[in-house]
Amino acid sequence: MVRKVLFICVENSFRSQVAEAFFNANPPRGWIAVSAGPKPAEKVNPKAIQLMAERGIDISGNRPKKLTREMEAEAEIAVIVCSGSECPVVNAKHVENWGIEDPAEMSIEDARKVIDKIEARVKDLIERISRGEVPVEKARFSLGRL
Repeated sequence: MVRKVLFICVENSFRSQVAEAFFNANPPRGWIAVSAGPKPAEKVNPKAIQLMAERGIDISGNRPKKLTREMEAEAEIAVIVCSGSECPVVNAKHVENWGIEDPAEMSIEDARKVIDKIEARVKDLIERISRGEVPVEKARFSLGRL
């Protein structure tokens, strides 16, 4: 069984797409990331595509996806990467709120710094999952699921 991390931001066009790509570039064994948002944009932000290409990760074929209850239910971990009042409330087994500022309208240099921050947070999450420090098992059983 593959376990899922769900990265969420409002439009699923920048931060959550980047987080998903970083996670899936080097996931812990048996894990995969997906991303979505409650108000998906029409396309992934071109700046996100450019900045990830600089790091050797191609997200040009990605498309923003609508956040669904099924996605929430399937996720072992949900990470809200956005900040502000439009960020969704998520019902998942384990939820983290990273509160990362939106790089969409920033200069390329400032957006690059946000990408660095997302990469560091994703690497930390991967390490915590690998060490068993994310309480997904305990949370799953506390929900009374078989």
